[in-house]
Amino acid sequence: MISFQSVGFSYPGVGSGAGASRAAVLQDISFAIPAGGFRWLLGASGAGKTSLLRLLYLAARPSQGEAIILGTRLASTSRHERALLRRQIGVVFQDFRLLGYLSAFDNVALPLRLAGRPEGQIRADVAEMLRWVGLAERLETLPAMLSGGEQQRVAIARAVINRPRLILADEPTGNLDDAQAERLMQLLAELNRLGTSVVVASHNEALVARYPAPALRLEAGRLVADG
Repeated sequence: MISFQSVGFSYPGVGSGAGASRAAVLQDISFAIPAGGFRWLLGASGAGKTSLLRLLYLAARPSQGEAIILGTRLASTSRHERALLRRQIGVVFQDFRLLGYLSAFDNVALPLRLAGRPEGQIRADVAEMLRWVGLAERLETLPAMLSGGEQQRVAIARAVINRPRLILADEPTGNLDDAQAERLMQLLAELNRLGTSVVVASHNEALVARYPAPALRLEAGRLVADG
């Protein structure tokens, strides 16, 4: 499902034009995740976890090497093909990225509406998902009126509502209490059991210990452990 071969990623550095330098963030990354696999993504701050997630959800392209996501070779895809591929990927961002002018319900419903689902089905599915994450009484609340933990739960519900083939989560339990963190991990584990591939970046070693799974560990932009 996912395969990286000698992938590197660099941000533009100093200068401009052909002579501009680039700052390498990831170097010589190689790993594979089978369909239905679960991986922790571990490493200290600045190790490259967020950059690797950006490559996985197609927000950036590798500077070198070959990347295959959901069985698709990225180097040969058009912009339209990448947009369609993104619809099969659910992402939980660290900064939530909720639309401030939409209610909690409409933020979660957005992926289903983009996919053209019937409105009746959308209302039932979104209400059930928000009930499951403990926000049944907050359906019509705007993000600004929600706590950080509540916003994170809305972001999680939005990421998984469409049953994507791949879920990527960047520190998804950072604003949750222990009970909600456990509930989230149970949801991710159940989706994984049903065949969804899952990659979770985390600093929470206790949570990793409670849910043992193979880990990708980064240090200074290099993969130092795979498995």
